[in-house]
Amino acid sequence: MSDDLPLMGFGLPVSGSWATPRTMIRIARRAERLGYASLWTFQRILYPAEGEPESALVAASNPSARLADDPSYRAVHDALLPLAYVAGHTERIGLGTATVCAPFTPPALLAKSTTTLDHLTHGRLTVGVGMGWMPQEYVAAGVPYERRGARMDEYLRCLEALWTQDPVEFDGEFYTVPRSRTGPRPVQLPHPPLLVGGAAPAALRRAGRLAQGWICSSSGDPARISESVEQVRDGAREAGRDPQQVRVLFRAVVELVDEDPGPGRRPFHGTREQVLHEISRLRAQGVTEVLVDLNFSPKVGSPDVDADDATAEAERVMDSLAPQTGQLRQPPPSA
Repeated sequence: MSDDLPLMGFGLPVSGSWATPRTMIRIARRAERLGYASLWTFQRILYPAEGEPESALVAASNPSARLADDPSYRAVHDALLPLAYVAGHTERIGLGTATVCAPFTPPALLAKSTTTLDHLTHGRLTVGVGMGWMPQEYVAAGVPYERRGARMDEYLRCLEALWTQDPVEFDGEFYTVPRSRTGPRPVQLPHPPLLVGGAAPAALRRAGRLAQGWICSSSGDPARISESVEQVRDGAREAGRDPQQVRVLFRAVVELVDEDPGPGRRPFHGTREQVLHEISRLRAQGVTEVLVDLNFSPKVGSPDVDADDATAEAERVMDSLAPQTGQLRQPPPSA
């Protein structure tokens, strides 16, 4: 079965009671030892207080918004710092963000922090970015919510310029970089792999057109994933790139049980054999990597769950789904 699986990644503890420095190291080392290909974080800047009228509005209007029923968003660490932290306690496992809300950080600052992290990880970094969907976070970041798509397109072009040009100069509608030197260059050349999140057709095409691939949200439908993958590939074709080289990261919130739940079973909720079968089917639909992210599991990522119980559940799932043969990629040589 393992030969039929996409690359397997695991969510680093960043949400809830289990997201402690000690557990981050424990999970990172265990994932590397078991042969997982990558570890991933995500970003949540804030969580609207109970009773805020915009909370219900956002949850109802955006499929990515899970505010009404997901405690995993209530207590979330920064996305980049935990990766830097565990980088020094691992050697080969890939490290990535899935995702950082790019517009909340000026592209020059994100380029600098990710280049530094690429050096600290010896070239193991993948940068996953999205444009965010929560109006409150845009207010807190001081960024206009309007014209998010146009802003994101320009952001990605500016970020690539900052990574690859030295000196660099960028003059756009939303972002300007005076002619400047920006060294050092990233370890991975021309730059760390860039993946883009989002669910709308424009976001899917953007991922193929302006990045190396796409990150599916935790609410992605495995039965329809091939449609989304094809739209990402369409974007790659528009840019004159090979659509078969696009990376597709699918986030799976896994719940393992001992017996078949029967009819009406939720995706990735079942026995080990059932879940592995579902994951193997994703590969045939164009998924190249599966992120088992228990930060979004109510048994693990909630701040209301006992930290030891959450960690034990995460390790049970990690051990059960571990690749039978290691999938670790060797880091590239330093530039």
